[in-house]
Amino acid sequence: MNAQTPREIREKKVTNLLSMAARARRIASGAFAVEEAVKNGQARFLLLAEDVEPSTKEKYEQLSNQYNIPAAAFLTKDTLGACLGKGVRAAAALLDEGFAKKLQALLEERG
Repeated sequence: MNAQTPREIREKKVTNLLSMAARARRIASGAFAVEEAVKNGQARFLLLAEDVEPSTKEKYEQLSNQYNIPAAAFLTKDTLGACLGKGVRAAAALLDEGFAKKLQALLEERG
């Protein structure tokens, strides 16, 4: 039997949640869309891919801090884009409070 690690289980839950948010049109992805969502006050949570360049990470962290939006790094750029039905994505912004809180809870799970 091929048991999944806690990280793999959490990844699956996160990608499922992001896919649902994308189908509900409650997520912005891609540099321009994410920045616009943050600056327009629509973003509720900022998810950054773990494998982004340090300069990109710094840019999004500054944006998150400036606009007081919770943020975290999880998934790879490929995985983030794939679960949204897009190409490679460095960041995504959840636009819905419910999805944002659920994502935050998933990312805080121990294991």
